[in-house]
Amino acid sequence: MKICFATYAGVTFTGGGPFVKINQLKKALEKQDVQIDLFDYWETPQRAKQYDFFHLFGANLGIYNLATQLQIRKFKYVVNPIIYSTHSNFYIRIINGIGKTLKKIAPGFWFDYNITAEICNWSKFVLPNTKAEEKLCNKGLKIKKEKITVIPNGVSEKFLYANKSIFIRKFGLKDFILFVGHIGYERKNILAFIKACKSINHPVVIIGKKIDNEYTRKILSDIQLNKNIFLIEGLENDDELLASAYAACNVFVLPSLFETPGRAALEAGLAGANIVITPYGGTKEYFKDYADYVNPHSIKSIKKAIEKSLNKTKSEELRNHIKENYLWDKIAEQTISLYNTLI
Repeated sequence: MKICFATYAGVTFTGGGPFVKINQLKKALEKQDVQIDLFDYWETPQRAKQYDFFHLFGANLGIYNLATQLQIRKFKYVVNPIIYSTHSNFYIRIINGIGKTLKKIAPGFWFDYNITAEICNWSKFVLPNTKAEEKLCNKGLKIKKEKITVIPNGVSEKFLYANKSIFIRKFGLKDFILFVGHIGYERKNILAFIKACKSINHPVVIIGKKIDNEYTRKILSDIQLNKNIFLIEGLENDDELLASAYAACNVFVLPSLFETPGRAALEAGLAGANIVITPYGGTKEYFKDYADYVNPHSIKSIKKAIEKSLNKTKSEELRNHIKENYLWDKIAEQTISLYNTLI
């Protein structure tokens, strides 16, 4: 079996969830004798014929042209759409319908939902990470239910064995409140997190790559006003210091507007941290009753959940739940089963 993984061209610059997922799933599949190549944008149609099919990560404008060419040339592909919306499925259906009509009247007029729907409709299988994403695809984008199969996101086993002493020795901090994620994306809701921590007299560590925009400047300004906050820029996912930070913290907080489902929270949970997280985007499917959930639009809610989690004893229940269900080897087995169906 020979598969080609592909996603938007800038993924190596942005890093984050899709970048980590592609590389970790590739390793896990190769351990089970599946040959995986990463797409070369100088690939020719003749060379592309060597693959049984393509696996696309993302159903957005960045990958639309590639999906179009695969569809025109009759190359089979499956797609992880990696989407979520706070809009209702009814709203998405209406906008999608309006977009289709406008496209006929004025070619070149697009809504994001139209692009996502076309990429998914052209695919052989759509592979959402959560049931919430599955429902959006089926009820919102009107993708046929029979071509949708939920395959969860995964997490590397290395976080299970994270050594907290590495971080503690380097920074002299332990049992702190931790946030990990890009700094500058409003969806991550970091400003609300910082405001919630303002009246909590407890060390806070923020780890992330900075995006150069106005939102980032507001974040940095607020960080400077709180002596308890320590900012560490841009640790790579394979850096042992990141894994150590997860193990050394008391509470990991991801109060985003939504997550699908929050890879960093899975990593932190596997390392033994208590988890505070948004309820939106399918997170409850993964974290069950093992996490504390917040209203991301309420600073009071975020503060209350952090304080509650700080007063809880760390438990092995979430750690064992993630270990049993979401390690990449298990996700690879589910993926191979789907691949065999397609072949």
